[in-house]
Amino acid sequence: MRRFILLLLTILIWPAASRAAAPVVKDGNTVRIGDTVFSLDGVDAPEFDQMCVDDHADLWACGVTARDQLAAVVAGRALRCDDKGADPLLRGRRRGLCFVEGETASLNQQLARRGFAVASDPAKSAFKADVAEAKDKRLGLWKGCFVAPIDFRKWRVDAPLAGAACQPETAAAIRRVIFPEQASMPAGCTIKGRYSVRARLTGNVGIYHERSCRSYPTVTRPQRWFCSVEDARAAGFRRAYNCRPRPGKTG
Repeated sequence: MRRFILLLLTILIWPAASRAAAPVVKDGNTVRIGDTVFSLDGVDAPEFDQMCVDDHADLWACGVTARDQLAAVVAGRALRCDDKGADPLLRGRRRGLCFVEGETASLNQQLARRGFAVASDPAKSAFKADVAEAKDKRLGLWKGCFVAPIDFRKWRVDAPLAGAACQPETAAAIRRVIFPEQASMPAGCTIKGRYSVRARLTGNVGIYHERSCRSYPTVTRPQRWFCSVEDARAAGFRRAYNCRPRPGKTG
């Protein structure tokens, strides 16, 4: 009877919304629960297509690794996210303080402790101490050389470099590989993105090209790759105007 009561209390306490669908880890800083996409509040992790340099001076798919780190923590378990409001930087996403069932440390904190996230606001983040400790121990991103995810998203080619492997004499070469003129496609991410001044006229930073776009084969030097239209739009990219209408759409 006691075990039954404890089980019943667990079911009642754990929010129904978190149990409705298995969580999906989209990248190192983003999870989907049902129809809601959350960015981890207080921290920021590399974009899925972001590249870094490791401690051996080799190019490293740090965005893929950050996603894998987060997926390993979640491991298919139920996930609850406390909604902290709309994400001011990524369209269509909510900020969330997220917990895996059975653990007291949030995903936000665990990612920071592993060195795969920086503080989204170094002055205000609740996890700045965790980020600082990971930096001191040269864990995760900090063992190599990288730019902050927000600088990568905004394509700030002169952004400060961070990490133990950064050296002044190699800074220019590192920036060239972190901000490539022609980026390599991550597996399964086929949407091409280019930063564009024209896109700013519509409040965006760039233009994305799906396979249905006549421009797709002509974009031979994509700067960004997206795994979904949702991801491209969240990053501030608009669809190319020469694309075929999607099913059910008239334009």
